[in-house]
Amino acid sequence: MSFLKKLFSGNKLSDPVDLSILRCDIHSHFIPAIDDGSKSVENSVEMIRHFYNQGYKKVITTPHIMGDFYRNTPEVILGGLEKVKQRLSTEGIPIEMEAAAEYYIDFDFEQKIDNEKLLTFGKNYVLVEISYVNEPENLERILFKLQTSGYQPVLAHPERYPFWFGNMDKMESLCAKDILLQLNINSLTGYYGPETKKVAQLLIDKQMIRFLGSDCHHVGHIELMKQVVYLPYLKKLIDSGTLLNHTL
Repeated sequence: MSFLKKLFSGNKLSDPVDLSILRCDIHSHFIPAIDDGSKSVENSVEMIRHFYNQGYKKVITTPHIMGDFYRNTPEVILGGLEKVKQRLSTEGIPIEMEAAAEYYIDFDFEQKIDNEKLLTFGKNYVLVEISYVNEPENLERILFKLQTSGYQPVLAHPERYPFWFGNMDKMESLCAKDILLQLNINSLTGYYGPETKKVAQLLIDKQMIRFLGSDCHHVGHIELMKQVVYLPYLKKLIDSGTLLNHTL
């Protein structure tokens, strides 16, 4: 059975969820040729066109910044942003576009907090991610340092970290410390695995999600998003009133 057939082998909505309610996507990789996302401006425009057609008014793209792999700088990211925005204008796609970053909490992220102005979105939100192998020993100290430096941490896709599977106490602890959680929309399909889907649903049940993001890297993610709008848990999340996407 194909993945999409498996996706719809159970319950599904008769009418798709209206994604225009979100207004803004906050997690994507649309700056071409600087990380593992878009490969070209044409590729970026193709993907962003889908968001516009789905009713989004704005996308905030968030390229990786990783000390030992994707050594992007604000200058590189914002320069690439302007190229994509120019092409969107030429193509007549009237969608607002901004850029922040997905910061990897690694060996030199603390120095970035001390020495740089981080790329933010909204109310000084900073999107951060961590290793999929193990929780960083300094995670809570770094998150606290972000807060005391005037930033509001947003943890990217907490449902995808295997070491937290079954550890909802950790998620609750982060929320209690005012760390906002961002869910990947395609986690609800099982694309990242059944355990990730299970955690995503539990986070929705507990109303712990504040941002919904696509984490869109390529057109395959777009094709999956065309189907995820029929999933009941997506409707439950959007109807919950916990999301802040529309405030951006």
